[in-house]
Amino acid sequence: MMKRLMAALACSLPLLAAAQQLTVSAAASLTDAFKAIGARFEAAKPGVTVRFNFAASGVLVQQIAQGAPVDVFASADQDTMDRAAAQKLIAADTRRDVAANALVLVVPADSAVQRVADLSGPAVKRIAVGKVASVPVGRYTQQALGSAQLWSALSPKLVFADNVRQVLDYVARGEVEAGFVYRTDAGIAKDKLRVAATVGGHTPITYPAAVVADSRQPALAREFVAFLGSAEAQAILARHGFVKP
Repeated sequence: MMKRLMAALACSLPLLAAAQQLTVSAAASLTDAFKAIGARFEAAKPGVTVRFNFAASGVLVQQIAQGAPVDVFASADQDTMDRAAAQKLIAADTRRDVAANALVLVVPADSAVQRVADLSGPAVKRIAVGKVASVPVGRYTQQALGSAQLWSALSPKLVFADNVRQVLDYVARGEVEAGFVYRTDAGIAKDKLRVAATVGGHTPITYPAAVVADSRQPALAREFVAFLGSAEAQAILARHGFVKP
């Protein structure tokens, strides 16, 4: 009995030694797509576990700067990744754009709002937007409303959220009369809200990903970033509403 137990333990040791964990910090809007991509990556890499940390891109880069153990970083905008590069937090040669998105105005399903200009009306008292300093969708929104010369006029109505999913929740729960989110997020709560308009007047919404400079699994992290550009991963992103960058 003891010999069989020892033999079983001996057989399991190589497997334990080969076990690897990859930590991916990614923009909140990538949550559903990246979970599916992570599952496919794990299936192709026996012994590998992909752990995700989803939040606003600005928050994630702050965590990395403070020493959080992260292997791959994926941002919802180029500016945040540029900041990471400037601080030498990423391996610059691994940076690649993996997806693109669109900004939309969402409102409760029974709302009369049809376009961005309608937000100036008295029926709209609260508009949810991402925090400009740390949430890329907030900066895209500021650019769009600035282009429409509405940012200053609408500022008293703005309710700032910690990430794009919080904006979505505010609208879905009827706590605000409107909100600005990505097209991919709008599809998640389509039974509770509708897209009033696709919004322009902002820089292109693209998602760069890169290996973190202090990654404990640099080779595996490079494989994951490369996998994001594969046909399989791109098909998953497309199913979740993203388009190619």
